[in-house]
Amino acid sequence: MDRPVIALTMGDPSGNGPELSLKALCGGRYDGRANVIVIGDLRVMLNARRILHLEDELELRGISTPGEAKFAKGVVNVLDLGLFDDISRLRIGQVDALSGRAAFLSVRKAIELAMAKEVDATVTNALNKEAMNLALEEADGSFSDGIRHFDGHTEIYAHYTGTKSYCMMLMHHDLRVSHVSTHCSLREACDRVRKERVLEVVRLTDRALHDMGLGRVRIAVAGLNPHAGEHGLFGHEEIDEIIPAIEAAKAEGIDAVGPLPPDSVFSEALGGLYDAVIAMYHDQGHIPLKTVGFVYDRDKGAWKALEGVNVTLGLPIIRTSVDHGTGFALAGSGKSDETSLVNAIDAAISFAKGRR
Repeated sequence: MDRPVIALTMGDPSGNGPELSLKALCGGRYDGRANVIVIGDLRVMLNARRILHLEDELELRGISTPGEAKFAKGVVNVLDLGLFDDISRLRIGQVDALSGRAAFLSVRKAIELAMAKEVDATVTNALNKEAMNLALEEADGSFSDGIRHFDGHTEIYAHYTGTKSYCMMLMHHDLRVSHVSTHCSLREACDRVRKERVLEVVRLTDRALHDMGLGRVRIAVAGLNPHAGEHGLFGHEEIDEIIPAIEAAKAEGIDAVGPLPPDSVFSEALGGLYDAVIAMYHDQGHIPLKTVGFVYDRDKGAWKALEGVNVTLGLPIIRTSVDHGTGFALAGSGKSDETSLVNAIDAAISFAKGRR
């Protein structure tokens, strides 16, 4: 009864999400710690088991509700949405509308379960935005499942939970980065740097860090421009928007500092000077975190490690995710690295226990 129930979406079935899910769950890694239920399609997961040659190690049980799950070593419960009536329609390694639909519906189901408190937290494998939106374009009745244009997971969660104030945080061990904007053009991202939004992200980050059990929290706010604007020499966004947001946060008792030069603040945070950094746009925050979390082996010509966790702050439910894409190039090979997914599940367990 003390083990949180985690809903894990299979991700885009044309990608490596189904394989990663089974690799993360095999070997009894979560026995005694959490009860994990895969949300998706049983046929897809059976196909992933075949790819990984885990037929003798893992039993896959199809269920229709979390209450039907039976947790035991070597058993993976799959909440089967019946998304593929014919597995021959599965296109491994390709952008495919049917897979985009399946990924979307798996996410929506996980959200519904969490909102109904049937699970304690949700973890998402990657989906492909192009495939998901192809499902919308090819709507002909079979795709009339409430699919609409979404920029990504974060926006799906915000829509179906009715959340207006939210942001993305990436984590790699003690390096945590929250984003003022994510999936938009760089030109639009500059326009989104406004006092109200910067302050909102600082507040969400401060609250999340305290929820994680950190004591004294110190948040660094990055500048938008080179050298954080150099007192207006390279831009006025710091003076007009970012500094007023920091001052407002300080007035609320939040220990926020900045704006700090983006080219050095992440190294300082990595060294322990700050508990989190507020990045002004997608790549400003993603590049430093993935530089330390993603390790490429030049001799083998392959990724050695893919670490990092994506967390959506501000939601009424818990959502963590892998910090990488659908891995189409590796899908079907069984060679994908599950480290990021393991990190995401571990983070979800921690958040769930903290909320309890």
